[in-house]
Amino acid sequence: MSAKNLIEGAVEHMQTSASVKTVYGTPITADGKTVIPVAKVAYGFGAGSGSGPHTKKKGNGKQPEGTGEGEGAGGGVAAKPVGVVEISEAGTKFVQFGATKRLAFTALIGAGIGGLVGWIFGRRGTRA
Repeated sequence: MSAKNLIEGAVEHMQTSASVKTVYGTPITADGKTVIPVAKVAYGFGAGSGSGPHTKKKGNGKQPEGTGEGEGAGGGVAAKPVGVVEISEAGTKFVQFGATKRLAFTALIGAGIGGLVGWIFGRRGTRA
């Protein structure tokens, strides 16, 4: 199988797996609400080919040891849940997973920077 065929096969497989259902999951209905899972999806792909004689050092010189061809291809996909779309009589909204942790982390960093700035300016006032 040639490198071109490997690449074409991998690209074709990724095209069939990359769909709206990859990002938006199957809707779930309960208690008058419809919830649609949402994921962040990333694809990666790589391929390579080589040819030419393979040489191996023996003694003081190089001696040919074969024809040295090589080909390869690979790919991958990763999906991470990021939230849900919630649809109800009251309206539609996106509920993000982990937003509370991110907000708390940001507030903690802001408080730390504020404390550091206050300490620096406080020390300047005592030196005079």
